[in-house]
Amino acid sequence: MVRNSIMMVEKTKSCKSWREKLENPPAGLPKVVSGPASWEKRFGGRRVLVPTPLLVDAEVRKVRKGKLITANRIREKLAKDFKADSTCPLTTGIFLWIISGAAEEDRRAGRKRITPYWRVLKPDGSLNPKYPGGVKAQGARLKEEGHKIIPAKGKKPPKVDDFEKALV
Repeated sequence: MVRNSIMMVEKTKSCKSWREKLENPPAGLPKVVSGPASWEKRFGGRRVLVPTPLLVDAEVRKVRKGKLITANRIREKLAKDFKADSTCPLTTGIFLWIISGAAEEDRRAGRKRITPYWRVLKPDGSLNPKYPGGVKAQGARLKEEGHKIIPAKGKKPPKVDDFEKALV
């Protein structure tokens, strides 16, 4: 039993922090990859950007208080910057998750200016349950900034009312 506990502690110590994950992307990123014809329909073209967490973070940091952005808009902006047809939705989503974790680490460390990940919505204006604290915490932050939250309906998460008006 003690041996297993020690092994668990050693494993925990070797894990990267959110900040390390944010600042140390996988080797070779960013890159624009060319895919097969099937990517035309799926991604809107064959040239797809695989960004870095810091590129996504930079776009989120541009969103000022009272404003919002969707993950799709971030992807469109990055694709345009890199002259790609689109940006990988999977890696962008993972990087938004890393950004939110790093921001909360920063908050716990006493930093005042953190990446405002809570201002990033899903394409339909709904909140993201994968962010720290889930939709409850994201909704509370958005309410503090003056947004009205429409409660969840069934399995659908809460949404920001008239979110289109606040999009950057």
